[in-house]
Amino acid sequence: MNHKAIPMLRPQDLVVLLKVLMEEGKSWNQISLAHSLFISQSEISASLKRLAYARLLHQKGKEVSKQAFVDLIQYGVPYIFPQQPGAEVRGIPTAHSAEPLSHLIVGGSDVYVWPYAKGRLRGQSILPLYPGVIQAVHLDSTLYEYLALMDAVRVGRARERNLALEILHQRIC
Repeated sequence: MNHKAIPMLRPQDLVVLLKVLMEEGKSWNQISLAHSLFISQSEISASLKRLAYARLLHQKGKEVSKQAFVDLIQYGVPYIFPQQPGAEVRGIPTAHSAEPLSHLIVGGSDVYVWPYAKGRLRGQSILPLYPGVIQAVHLDSTLYEYLALMDAVRVGRARERNLALEILHQRIC
């Protein structure tokens, strides 16, 4: 078997899967996903193929396997796409520093941000799943919340992870 032919998930695939989940029941195509996520159409196509191969998408790539997605976030994302807080920078709040967790977790926690020169907050840097996330979340506040919750799973302490997983499970399933 040629191992180069086995499609392995990439970080941006999680964002594509989130967007497909958010678009379920609506009319969408690869070009609209590409524009909204600031990813090329060819990369969207490759991402959808990887997601289908991983059994996270079915019904010709239009329907998310919701429980599998929640399981991936809970048991895979912190290990497959880990992130350690970095230097203090200006940026866009993420993880527990962004909604919906920021109003649930008050005080004592470090501030986490995606590095962005025009950001409104200073905090420890967390790299987003792919560079286009910064542009995409400016267009879609719901996507922003999902990604912030996913970052809480990637970098948060037990309480933050558990709260994020609870909210994600409610929203996805």
